[in-house]
Amino acid sequence: MENASHRFAIGDFACYTVFDGTSVYRNPAATLFANAPSAELDPALRAHAIDPQAWTEWISDYTCVLVETGDHRVLVDTGMGHHTPTTGRLVPNLAALGVAPGDIDTVVLTHGHPDHIGGNVDAEGRLTFPNARFVMWRSEWEHWTTPLERVPDDRVLQFMHAFALPQLLPLADRIETIEHETDIVPGVRAVAAPGHTPGHMALEIASGGDSLLVVSDAFAHAVAVEHPTWNMVHDMLPDQAVATRRRLLRRAADERTLVAAFHLPFPGLGHIVTDDRGWRWRPVSTPA
Repeated sequence: MENASHRFAIGDFACYTVFDGTSVYRNPAATLFANAPSAELDPALRAHAIDPQAWTEWISDYTCVLVETGDHRVLVDTGMGHHTPTTGRLVPNLAALGVAPGDIDTVVLTHGHPDHIGGNVDAEGRLTFPNARFVMWRSEWEHWTTPLERVPDDRVLQFMHAFALPQLLPLADRIETIEHETDIVPGVRAVAAPGHTPGHMALEIASGGDSLLVVSDAFAHAVAVEHPTWNMVHDMLPDQAVATRRRLLRRAADERTLVAAFHLPFPGLGHIVTDDRGWRWRPVSTPA
């Protein structure tokens, strides 16, 4: 799936999920469900036709969101960019929609992990979206722009901060940091969603009585919808991550809103439904 986008409408807004590429995660059960009791994990995986013993890698799609409100073109996250051979499809896929990088006026960065900010600058260090204002939660910006010498001596944290600094610091003169839920542009509202990272952000897109909840990495797999207390290994604040996951799942189910999830299979859209066992992910049906 080299070139892919999926168009849908939220009221008067033209929206798209836009594919950036894929990445392979080793030992996926430990990555996605780090605290899951083994006695519960195996049957949960088998219910999704996953053999726990054979599941040695998980190929995750990376899917960004584009919202055209009529007055603004808002891009949610920039993907992994040129940093791996299987990513960096965001800009070509936008071009296939007739959208040039300079046409984007607002970029919302949901959090500072590499797969969400890796397309901020190109291989030469130039801004990929040169005319955009960038929006990030203030605590998230402050966390990832901490000088590397002040980062704890942890291999993963050191890697992520070393990655983040050259992707974020070039935005210093155009970043807008927010501290509370607010409209970023009319119809696109920031929703606090901390836990995966300190200032992880979700978004509500609303127009004409329709709505879309962009959850970013609040959950990354359909099994996590069914077991919201199971944290990803990269959930930095586990208790907050669980509380956020529950709150967003409850909101999506109660309001019957469409949901966009960055890591779920492209186009990454679905609904949260309930049955006698709890919440379930129901992906949208798309043409073959």
